Formats: sequence, structure tokens, C-alpha cells
Amino acid sequence: MEQREVKYSLGSISYIEPRTFGEPGQRTFNLVIEAGNANCTVWLEKEQLFQLGIYLQEVVSAMSLEDKQRHGVSSEPEWSGEGISIDFKAGQIMLSHDPDSNSFRLVAYEREEEGASEEPASVGFSISIAQAETIAEEALRICSAGRPLCFLCGQPINPDGHACPRSNGHTVLEAG
Repeated sequence: MEQREVKYSLGSISYIEPRTFGEPGQRTFNLVIEAGNANCTVWLEKEQLFQLGIYLQEVVSAMSLEDKQRHGVSSEPEWSGEGISIDFKAGQIMLSHDPDSNSFRLVAYEREEEGASEEPASVGFSISIAQAETIAEEALRICSAGRPLCFLCGQPINPDGHACPRSNGHTVLEAG
């Protein structure tokens, strides 16, 4: 897959936090990012945040203790541009680990709307191993705090129950 050009390259960021709002079943998810005078909120689907957490956790846990403690030097300069505020819903997220700089590179592209007049937003930045560990832990904690999943079909069980399609609607499962 050919990587598209990134509109805002934030470099090494100073702050990143996965967040969620709302009640289970009605939650929204995002990443809040700060780099210099730039602030960015990337809205995600739960599955995107979950996969981000899984990938980061797997790569970091496979690293040697020496690599985890090695200070990474980003190949990207820090954001030195003007103060900007970016806010968009991610359609595509790409994440990679760079062993040479001992950091991760994350690029998020805005979901493209049909007939949109503006160029879709995109943001790219680097995170350290320590930031990656924190993001993975928090992302997985947030995602697991939602509705329980049905053991038959894998769909979420609502507080008022769940008519499981695997039981042809004959069994109503309850949360808890």
C-alpha cells in the first residue's frame, strides 16, 4: 500500500492519551496529542483503538530489556510551527516500529467524505517506547471496560440483554 503525504507532521510529541466518553454502548474514543504549540484530537472507532493497543503491547513485550531502556532518537524534528488545533475522525491508521530510532511512527488519515470540498486532514508523529507502553495499557483498559461480549457470537451484550443470532433468537442472554 502506497503511503499518502501527511498534511501535519508533528515529529516527536510531548503528550498523548487515549480517552473515551459516554456510557458503554454509546462511547466515543479518541487520542489527544500535543506537540509544541500543536494540539490534535483523532477520533477512533473502538476496534481501531483496541488494535492500536494490541500492536503496541505485542511489539514492546517482544523487545529485550536493553532495547526498552535504550533512549530513542527520533528521525523527525519536533513541531516548530504555529499553534494549530486539528480535530478529525480517522479513517485509516498506520503504525510502524523503527528499530534504528527505537520509536514508533503513527500516521492517521481523516475519513474521506464523498463530495468534500477540502483536502482530508492527516497527522503523523513519533512516540517513544515509554509512551507506547502507556498508550497500550490505557487503550486496552478502556476497551475492556465496555459491554461484555456474547460467548456464542462475539457481539456486545446490552444492559437489557442480547438476542443472540447464533441461537436463532431463541435464547436471550443478559449482561453480568
